[in-house]
This record gives sequence, structure tokens and C-alpha cells, in this order.
Amino acid sequence: MSRKYFGTDGVRGLVGKYPITPDFAMKLGWAAGKVLASKGNNRVLIGKDTRISGYMLESAMEAGFVAAGIDVAFLGPMPTPAVAYLTRTFRGEAGVVISASHNPYHDNGIKFFSADGTKLNDDIELEIESWLDREMDCVPSERLGKASRIADAAGRYIEYCKATFCREFSLRGQRIVLDCAHGATYHVAPPVFTELGAEVITICNTPNGTNINDQCGATHLAALRKKVVEVRADFGIAFDGDGDRVMMVDADGSVIDGDVILYILASHWKRKGIAFGGVVGTQMANMGLELALAEMNIPFARSKVGDRYVVEMLKEKGWSLGGENSGHILALEHASTGDGIIAALQVLQVLAETGQTLSKARAGMTLLPQVLVNVKFSGQSAPLEAQAVQQAVADAEASLAGRGRVLLRKSGTEPLIRVMVEGEDQAQVDHLAHAIADVIRAEGS
Repeated sequence: MSRKYFGTDGVRGLVGKYPITPDFAMKLGWAAGKVLASKGNNRVLIGKDTRISGYMLESAMEAGFVAAGIDVAFLGPMPTPAVAYLTRTFRGEAGVVISASHNPYHDNGIKFFSADGTKLNDDIELEIESWLDREMDCVPSERLGKASRIADAAGRYIEYCKATFCREFSLRGQRIVLDCAHGATYHVAPPVFTELGAEVITICNTPNGTNINDQCGATHLAALRKKVVEVRADFGIAFDGDGDRVMMVDADGSVIDGDVILYILASHWKRKGIAFGGVVGTQMANMGLELALAEMNIPFARSKVGDRYVVEMLKEKGWSLGGENSGHILALEHASTGDGIIAALQVLQVLAETGQTLSKARAGMTLLPQVLVNVKFSGQSAPLEAQAVQQAVADAEASLAGRGRVLLRKSGTEPLIRVMVEGEDQAQVDHLAHAIADVIRAEGS
């Protein structure tokens, strides 16, 4: 059965437009509460990023949960992985994150974590959706849920992050620029790296409700690259709005994306004899990662795009390391979901153990030229099956002659078709990607 409201990462959309409205959020809280209550559970934790609409959606969800007889504990602005961790440590039966991740402030979303700190499985999401079609009611007054606030949530998460960095090492002598995307990491990331000994310079860490991800963070690295070079930092680290993604920049401003981070961790763990099984990437992972891992006899597999699918494949294979080139890194020995701060700390531990610079640590991997073009479309269906689009893909694949890839996919969170072309020649893949994008635009108009 297909899901009506839940996408690859919860429910997401434009604030004020269904389903990101206060009435739907209240009904969603109530429906989720009914599912939890039916299993004998009665407490959820709610965290959010720094979007101004978070206040509205948080209050609406509180009303829905309380009406269903579920207690609510508020965490305030908190990274998505922090909500997953705190849900486990406070023995919550579910965690809720109000965030649209890397999207602009006028979007927002709602996603859930299980008691184990993992994304809800499809069966539970479908069960919640079935309750959304029912008339909302309210439990008797004596059974209404209660609301409270967890005051020390940030401090608990900061200590947890620090504990994943080996006590034998520190970050003393390192100058780091942190770009917090005016998002949920603004009050937790700087203390983590400072308390581990680094000299920390922060940018984009003054959220005002509308500047989240605005030309900053993991999806816009220009400001970070400039600052790293300007202050002669050893490297820079950028998070997205909800802190589950990380991108890095070395001392000369070169970008270290999720694929390179996976290579740095996997190659070091392999040399140390740390058991992690293999690496799961996605369909978007650069072929350079696959080739570099093969040279070290490290198994590699591709999942569908989306960190939930990476986690599923990791569990199927019994592996512990995976992620996406966008910066979602899954190190399951340390966190149950993508965690930008913890992923960055794992890379910094590699540097501390080896004495290498960031650029030296990534030297064994060469990324193949890859171009990604996002094409907006209107209507309910994406024009991926149009004959002209299929022909454009076939022509591109013929031009690549088996020495590259073409991938088209519909975004699970935005009305976009993502066109990815990869090959050996930058000019060729750029031309082919934009040619396919032009055909999609023509068919979708």
C-alpha cells in the first residue's frame, strides 16, 4: 500500500499549505498518539529546528498528542540526531522532529523516530495514516496527556557527542570554522568542538527564524570556503538546518563531501582492523568511491536514495558504515541515524590518530566528474516516462559508451527531478546533464 502523506523523510511541504498546517499537525499528533496508545505507550519527545513556523506546528502537535492521552516532553531547538538519541535515553516511545532539513525557512516538515532512535517503519506510518482518515476525538479529562520541558537536553547531547571522540586524543592546536546554517546545531556544535580543545570560529550561527540554510550550511559552502582560507583554518565543517548532514572543507577551500568522508573513515578503519563489514552508498554515490574501496577490498553496495534506505541495507548486511554524498553519514556504532557532528568527529579522530591533514587523508580517492541538475515540475506526476526523456537518456548513455552513468529520480521531499550524469570528462557530463534537463523541462511544461 502506498503512503498518502509520508514521504522518504516524513511529511514535508510549504508552511500554510496542506498538509503543513496547524490543523493537520494537530490531527497528525492525535493519529500518532492513537497508534502509540494502542501499543501501551504514552510519552513522546518533540524537537525542532530554528524555523519560525516550528512554534506553530509544535503547539498544534502538542494538542493532538495530549487529546490522545499521550504525554509530551519538549526539547526546544535540537538537531535531528539529538532527538533520536534523547528519545532513547529518556525512554520515550517516539521522537518527533519538526524540520525541513536543508530546505528554505518557508518549508517545514514532521518526522518521527521510534523508541530505538530509528526512523519509523512503513507499517507504523501506514497505521498512523489510517487514523488520519478518522474523526478526531478526545480521551476523558482524567486521561489527557501532560506537557513538560527537558531543560538540560542540549547539555546531554553535547556530552554524548564528545564521548564518541577517543579520550586519548584532543583537538588542541586545530583551528576550525563551523558553519551552523543558522539552524539547530547553533548552540550545540560550537561547545562540542571547543570543549575538545579546538579553536572554533563560527559563522551562520545566529538564527532569527527565517535565515536557516540561507546561502549557508552544507548545501551552500561558498561562505565557509572563503572563511577557512581567510582565517587560515585547518579545515571547515558545515551542517544543514537540522544537523543530520555534514560537509567539510580542507585548508585550501576544497570540498570534502559525503562520499569522501566515507572513504576517509572506511580506509582508516580497514587499516586499523576495525570490523565494519562494508560500506553502503546510494545510487548517487560517485563511482570514484566504489573504485577506491574496491582497491582496498572493502565491500560496497548501493541503496535507494535516502538515509532510511541506507540504514535498511546496512542492517540487512550487518554492516555499520554508510551514507550519501550529500553528507548524511551513518556510523551505526555511534548513532542510530545520520549525525553531522558525530560524523565530523570521526573524521577528526582519523586526523588525530594519523597526524594527517584533511587533504592528505582523502588523497587515495579520485572523484569522477559528476553533474547534478535539479528540474522543477508541476502537476502530480514527473515526466520521466515521456518518450523524449527516455530518448535523451539513451543518447547520453550512448555518448558515455559504458564509461559513465545517467540517473534520473524524483525527489522525495521537493517537486524536483534530479538529473545526474557521471563520466570521465567534465565538459561532456555537464553538457549531457543540461541537455536531458532541457528535455524534461519541455515535457513538464
